[in-house]
Amino acid sequence: MSIFDNDDEYYMREALREARAATEEGEIPIGAVIVCNGEIVARAHNNTERLHDVTAHAEMVAFTAASNTLGSKYLRECTLYVTVEPCPMCAGAAGWTQIGKVVYGAIDEKRGYGKIGSGMLHPKTEVVGGVLEEECAELMKEFFKKRRG
Repeated sequence: MSIFDNDDEYYMREALREARAATEEGEIPIGAVIVCNGEIVARAHNNTERLHDVTAHAEMVAFTAASNTLGSKYLRECTLYVTVEPCPMCAGAAGWTQIGKVVYGAIDEKRGYGKIGSGMLHPKTEVVGGVLEEECAELMKEFFKKRRG
């Protein structure tokens, strides 16, 4: 039995679906979904290549989509599910949204916000890491293995 909530695993699988879509588009395979009151209100994956925009990370695109769907810049009642630990930029944006919870899969040893510190998130944001970690990490490893050939 998993130590994580079944909902966390369910929604992380949805984020993994987005990450796979990113791979098919030649993007780094990071996917995100934002859930509010048990409903997915935003789905996104990295779009940095397609949009020629270094800020078009899955989380950033998802924040914009969720805010537009909900009509609010604050996402206090929402949960972000993302396949890889957010970078400092995305963690900072998560802090500004005051998102209620962040759930990520794989740790980003090189560029994850955890290298800087958790103070980037809103003080009330709950963080859960390691949900489907191996599956999330494997997707990244395979992508970069193929890319570096």
